[in-house]
Amino acid sequence: MTAPRSPKPARPKSKPATEATAPREKASLHPRNRHQGRYDFPALIKSTPELAKFVIINPYGKESIDFASPEAVRVFNRALLKSFYGIAHWDIPADYLCPPVPGRADYVHFLADLLASHNGGEIPRGAAVKVLDVGTGANCVYPLIGHSDYRWHFLGSEIDPTAIASAKAIVQSNGLNKAIQLRQQTNRKQILLGLLEDGERFDLTMCNPPFHASLEEATKGSQRKWRALGKADPKRKLPVLNFGGQAAELWCEGGEVRFVTQLISESVQVAGQVLWFSTLVSKASNLPAIQSALKKAGALHSQVVEMSQGQKQSRFVAWTFQDEAQQQAWRKARWVRKDLG
Repeated sequence: MTAPRSPKPARPKSKPATEATAPREKASLHPRNRHQGRYDFPALIKSTPELAKFVIINPYGKESIDFASPEAVRVFNRALLKSFYGIAHWDIPADYLCPPVPGRADYVHFLADLLASHNGGEIPRGAAVKVLDVGTGANCVYPLIGHSDYRWHFLGSEIDPTAIASAKAIVQSNGLNKAIQLRQQTNRKQILLGLLEDGERFDLTMCNPPFHASLEEATKGSQRKWRALGKADPKRKLPVLNFGGQAAELWCEGGEVRFVTQLISESVQVAGQVLWFSTLVSKASNLPAIQSALKKAGALHSQVVEMSQGQKQSRFVAWTFQDEAQQQAWRKARWVRKDLG
């Protein structure tokens, strides 16, 4: 006997076309990312009162800020870093890259997972873990987040003396000199070579490379982002570059593929000083060339880690030249029986 079918539930009425539906904000952030859900603007304003003048009501009727305004983004980042990471003093020079904090935090958390996956599922924490941030920028965001969440110690490298000075000011004003060091790469044609000292060892390297091959390409990329965000208002003058940024932060000759392949090539020469190298890759279409470079360089293990922040898709590539036995020896020498608290 066939069971009677349950009546189909009534289809919900579609919303009028004029009613804006808010997107799911930050739905795909890493589970340990502190920036889940909507921002608590009253709390942010309480910690950073100057943020109040930049808060707007977006088309969905929610509090937000004008992400087309570099000043608003800078003050918003200041509020996030103070409220979530205890960074009391943070600022950057005008026209320098002001990165979105939640996405930067995701990179740090997924790197922590990478270390844990080779450490019995346990994330190594504390000063025993050393991280090299290649191109730390004037904002110093990765070291600030990584130290706050995991107590790792960082070395940030930069070719730009103004960026170095800004990062040092942030570190010093927050009393983080012991945890975060900065070093200038004096040879603008090199990334890792000539930067590391012989006895230095790093458990991780991370990098947010210049994505574009020219200023023109970087400008077009920003214009596409504004259009995607619905900010292309012809009556309004929008910033030329998304979230600001100097030339060395946004573009280099040959673009992302050339930079990353050079990074891979140089990593071979310091292979014994680093457990895991990594770099962000902005375009999935660049992955085949990068994976080919890793194979040519002789990387023993590599992986692509996909990340998602709302509608934005991103990823990083990680690689190592150490086999399993060498990795185990590395962990025992550096993390085991040490105070990682």
